[in-house]
Amino acid sequence: MRRLRRSYVILLCMEDNTSLHLIKNFDELATTPARTSLLTIAEAGYRAIETTKVIRDTIILAGDTITIQGTRYVLSEFENVYVLGVGKCAYDSAVELEALLGDRITDGVIVDVRTDNALTRIRSYVGTHPYPSQENITYAHELLLLAEKATEHDLVIVVVSGGGSTLLCQPGTHTFVDETGLVQYLFKAGATIEELNTIRKHLSKARGGHIATAANPATVIGLLFSDVPGDDMKTIASSPTLLDKSTLEDARAVFSKYQAENSDFSIEHLFETPKDEHLFSRVRNFLILKNATALEAMKTCAENLGYRAEIKETKLQGEARVVGEELVHMIRSARARTVYLYGGETTVTITGPGKGGRNEELSLAALSLIEEDELVVSLASDGRDNTEYAGGIADKYTRGKAEDAHLKPKDFLYTNDSYSFFHTLQQGIKTGYTGANVADLVIAMKHER
Repeated sequence: MRRLRRSYVILLCMEDNTSLHLIKNFDELATTPARTSLLTIAEAGYRAIETTKVIRDTIILAGDTITIQGTRYVLSEFENVYVLGVGKCAYDSAVELEALLGDRITDGVIVDVRTDNALTRIRSYVGTHPYPSQENITYAHELLLLAEKATEHDLVIVVVSGGGSTLLCQPGTHTFVDETGLVQYLFKAGATIEELNTIRKHLSKARGGHIATAANPATVIGLLFSDVPGDDMKTIASSPTLLDKSTLEDARAVFSKYQAENSDFSIEHLFETPKDEHLFSRVRNFLILKNATALEAMKTCAENLGYRAEIKETKLQGEARVVGEELVHMIRSARARTVYLYGGETTVTITGPGKGGRNEELSLAALSLIEEDELVVSLASDGRDNTEYAGGIADKYTRGKAEDAHLKPKDFLYTNDSYSFFHTLQQGIKTGYTGANVADLVIAMKHER
């Protein structure tokens, strides 16, 4: 397996041998056999979470009946079928749902960060991310209006995916500008996604179960794509279709923990979420994709390439630069031709004016410690690590280019400017928006000297 030609190495991990690279700059980055393997493993993860494939594999249509994870719904029993969707998987899901259900769909509204012209029965809107806007307020209102239109005779299918929290901005007594300031403050303070979404649930009339209650008494199907560590459905997109177990006091506790009053946001803007269990009695939520799906595909690919592969963690958390260093120490103790895989979502405490995301920062922190036979990469599954890159490669090749250019990783870490580092060296991984979102995918590899 060690002398395989590069083209054959790539084919080993492709379900469809005619598929093009999902990593747009694959050929430019695949400068060594180790890198070729690393990028091939990453692509296997991306292919496993393609949204259209997930919808196609999840919803089985037979005659007039759809089956989802063993639960059957007879479409002729409903007067109308409505499709709602929010987040980075919403558009591609809508495309596949239209292909599957066709004119059975009465109406629909989806809000994503991207769109195209492929939809005919579902209205598609493009909101802003990672911060809310007036557009998000307008489009979230459209979602609520259609949900409220549903009656007890109707079926409402709701796609919920990462990015949905920002898109579901529907303030009570504050403005989207106020909310932006609060979210920016919490990002910089290093709040976890669970903490952030606990507050977000109590800031919007579209989050924290509000979409489900708006659709009551219709039958509601929630199709959830997990982008959170541990796959807690109550955290995904701030749980628009689930009974929220967090309380107003929980949200206030997070607010106080980070002294968020310093963001000039008043704690009085927080409000309680719906708690009447009867409003959720006709709602069924299905977790249809999680981070582990990608990791399993990556593990299989790595094994096909002749590596010993192990999924080490599916809910990776912590400060990105600290985690990056820890991963290098872990892979160093492994034997040659070993791959460790991780999924989750780290955080960055922002102290500098630079540009970049948690994935690039993790890789940049690893770079200073990397030895000749070690590689680390952390990738945003949606393809955008707050920049045009999904992540950057940490290995001897990148370090050599940095030394030639007189760039010191620690200088860029100090200013939180990981993007500029990888961009200058042209060592960032480009996928474009993937239409998927299952948090981050991390590969630590020990190759051969």
